[in-house]
Amino acid sequence: MNREPPLSRRRLLTAGAGALAAGAVPGLAAAGCAAPSFTAEGKTPLRYWHLFGGGDGANMTAMVDAFDAEHPDIDMQATQLDWGPPYYTKLGMAGAGGRAPDVGVLHLTRLAGFGPGKLLDPFDPGRLEAHGITPDRFPPEIWRRGQVDGEQYAIPLDTHPIVLYYHTEICEEAGLLTDDGGLKPIRGVRAFVEALRTAKEVTGAPPLVAETLGTDTVTPWRLFNTFYSQTGGTVLSEDGTRITIDDAKAMEVLEFMAMLTDEGLMVRRADYPGSVGIFGAGETAFSLNGEWEVTTYTTNKLPFSMTRVPALFGRPTVYADSHSFVLPHQGTRSGAANEAGYAFVAWMLEHSVDWAKGGHVPAYLPTLEDPAYLELRPQSAYRSVIDDVVLDPAVWFAGSASLLQIELGAVFSSVFTGSRSPQGALREAKSRLRKLLDTPDPIGGAV
Repeated sequence: MNREPPLSRRRLLTAGAGALAAGAVPGLAAAGCAAPSFTAEGKTPLRYWHLFGGGDGANMTAMVDAFDAEHPDIDMQATQLDWGPPYYTKLGMAGAGGRAPDVGVLHLTRLAGFGPGKLLDPFDPGRLEAHGITPDRFPPEIWRRGQVDGEQYAIPLDTHPIVLYYHTEICEEAGLLTDDGGLKPIRGVRAFVEALRTAKEVTGAPPLVAETLGTDTVTPWRLFNTFYSQTGGTVLSEDGTRITIDDAKAMEVLEFMAMLTDEGLMVRRADYPGSVGIFGAGETAFSLNGEWEVTTYTTNKLPFSMTRVPALFGRPTVYADSHSFVLPHQGTRSGAANEAGYAFVAWMLEHSVDWAKGGHVPAYLPTLEDPAYLELRPQSAYRSVIDDVVLDPAVWFAGSASLLQIELGAVFSSVFTGSRSPQGALREAKSRLRKLLDTPDPIGGAV
């Protein structure tokens, strides 16, 4: 996956959880069963499922091929499935049937809704340590989010945050660049608005673009989550049972979001492909989007760079998610294939500088100091964000392509488009959150 999330892949998983128990979707009961493997004689089969397409898919394929070439005793069987519901449904049902691949990919924010202990098997800490995978080599909070009831169910490969893209030629003409070509520091709402107004004098058009509408729009939630987290506010209690939104802080953020489009500082109506196209055509000075579009703009030879989202409301935090490796549940997990899975995960972490080419910030801390990674520009320029990322709440209905992102994305979309006031959006957001909290986890209990 090179765009997280391209509009066409962000369909709502109506069951809400990261996967469905076997039989939950008529006609799909067999779809999640792992395909029979045809293993080369004398080799250990290693079945790996992932959801990466586009530029990310090309990078993943190259890495898998390199691992395969370096491990002649392993028969690597990698399968790419469609991003979002198709992938998570099949992976979940494979785990429910105990016939899952040896290793899979999961968004870390989907872990709480993916039935740890039911649809996923925990990693063995001794085997992890034997392969050099220890907690001190990862950001503490991201590593912790991979745990459930004291067991490690997810090993983070990266974090992929929202970033601020900037068109270097427009920003240079506006006097917004430093002598070395970077964006001058911006801190606080006033400084950000001043920068936008200065850029607008150059373009004569709204200087900022982001996804504000469309089917299954989620960027408005991610932007709200970014700015609201900067105020120090929380959405849910730590145990995920109560709404804890601070009305005053939320209103400050929502009024800022409304002001951006009301004053013509941000494109009011743009779906995801449209927002990428507008910035890619050089029509705006800035874009707020995930770092995963770096491949698109580099391929198109756009004069651009990227930096962290400015700290507008105090703290320098920003929304992000994390691609992680998991062990989908198998009836019996042991033997050579299991050992090969641990070796594969360790190898991918150790070679994650190649993965970082797609814009993602490696979660494996040694990679952040690798000279080869530091030479990647602009990818390494925002690496410090690894310490300030904010993931969705650890509840079953949150995470990438989740009910929370779809439901609240639609609410906050209406603030940008002007069809709902900030006050009305806050009321509606709380109402939808309450309904989600009152809805039982569809994977709760035994599978």
